[in-house]
Amino acid sequence: MSISEKKASAEYAPSETREVYSDYEYNYKESGHVEDVDRTNAGSAFLAYFNVVCVIAGTGTLGLPLALKQGGWIGILILFLAWFMSTYTGIILIRCLYAKPPTRLTNYKDIATTAFGALGGWVVFFFNAWILLGAPVLYMVLSGDNLNQLCENTAGEIGPLPWTIISCVIVAIPFIIVKNMKEVAVMSAFGAIATLVTVVIVLVMACIDQKNYPDVHHDNVIWDQFPIALSTISFSFGGNAVYPHVEASMKNPKRWPWVAAAGLGTCAAMYFMTAIPGYYIYGEHVVSPIYNTIPHGVPRIIAVVLMTVHVLFAAPILVTSFALDIEDMLNVTVERFGKFFEFVIRACIRIFIMVVVGVLACTVPHFDLLMSLIGSFANCGLIFIFPVIFYFKLTGIRNKPIYELAWCALIVLLGIVGLIFGTIDAIRGLINAY
Repeated sequence: MSISEKKASAEYAPSETREVYSDYEYNYKESGHVEDVDRTNAGSAFLAYFNVVCVIAGTGTLGLPLALKQGGWIGILILFLAWFMSTYTGIILIRCLYAKPPTRLTNYKDIATTAFGALGGWVVFFFNAWILLGAPVLYMVLSGDNLNQLCENTAGEIGPLPWTIISCVIVAIPFIIVKNMKEVAVMSAFGAIATLVTVVIVLVMACIDQKNYPDVHHDNVIWDQFPIALSTISFSFGGNAVYPHVEASMKNPKRWPWVAAAGLGTCAAMYFMTAIPGYYIYGEHVVSPIYNTIPHGVPRIIAVVLMTVHVLFAAPILVTSFALDIEDMLNVTVERFGKFFEFVIRACIRIFIMVVVGVLACTVPHFDLLMSLIGSFANCGLIFIFPVIFYFKLTGIRNKPIYELAWCALIVLLGIVGLIFGTIDAIRGLINAY
C-alpha cells in the first residue's frame, strides 16, 4: 500500500493501532486526514524554539553542577542520555496527537485518555498538574531568594517570603492578560537570552576563580546519591507537559521535530558549559544555584538579576499551559460565553491558579530539595515513561524495529529508576530539612 493510500484510510476502530509515518511523509494538516487546531494566527517555528528553550533552560544550568557533585562524573553520561531520550520522547509525544484521526488530540491528557481510557487520562493530568504548578512554585521560591539577596543591606531586604509573594504578583499580570502560547513567545525569547548570558558569566567567573581552588575532590560515581542526581538531571529536560500547546502555536507543525531537537540541543549545550566547569573547578564546594559559588561582585549580581528575569518570564509559560488544559476541560470559549464573560471566567481561573502557586511557594522554600522532588516524581514519568507507553499503545509494537524497542526499554528503565529512588531520597531530604 502506498503512503497516500495509507493516509487516505478513514476508518479506524477505537482500539486499532496504526503506522506513524516519518516527519517528512506525515502531513499533519492534510485535509480529509485530520482535523487540525486553528492555526490562523499561529507563530513561527523560531518563536516555538524560544518557548522550548525558555521553559527548559535555567534551573538546569543552576542545579547540574550540584548534580555532578552528588552523583560523580558519571552524571555526564546520564546528561547525554537524558538529552537524547528527551528529544526522542518529545517528538513521539507530538506524533501521538495525530495517531487517531479524524481530529488532532488537544493535550497530554487527551493522549492518555485515548490510549488507556479515563483513568489513564486523570493519572497523566495529576502528573501534568504536578509539574506545571510545581515548577512555577520552584521559580517563585528562587525569585524570592534572589530579589531579597539583591536588596541585601538596604530597605528592600524584607525577607524571601514577601519577595516570593511579589514575584507571584509580577507573574500573574501577563498570565492573566495573555491567552495562548504564541502571546508569551516574546517573553520567552528574553528569558532564553538572559539564561545564555548567565551561563557565560558563570563560565568566565569560574575559570577566573580556579586559582582559589587548587586542590578539590572529585568522584567518578557516588552510588548512594546517584538516584537523586538522576532526578535533578531529568528535571533539567522537563518540557513535555507544555509541548502539545507549543506545537499548537506553530504555523507549520511539521517543523516540530526540528524545534524540539534545536531547543533541547541548545539547552544541553548550556548545561555542559556550566556543569562540567562548575564541578571541575569547585568540586565538593559547589552549591545550587551555581552562581552562589562564584565570587561576590558585579558579575555575580548581574547573573542573579538575569536568572531572576528568566524565571519570571518562564513561569507564565508553564502556568499558561496548565490554564489552557483547565479551560479546555471546562469548555471556556468565546463561542460559549461571549468575549467579555470568557475573559472574566478565564481571569478568575488564572488568579486562583496563581494563589495556589503562591501558597505552595511560601510553604516549601527549599530550592534544591524541591527541584529533586519535582524532577523525580513528575518529570521522570512525563518525559521518559508515559510517551513511550502511549506511543506503543496508539501506534503498535510489532511495526517497530528491534533497535527502537531496545532504545525505548532503556528510556522507560531510566525513568522508573529516577522516579522511585529519586522521590524517596528527595522526600527524606525535605523531612530532614523541617
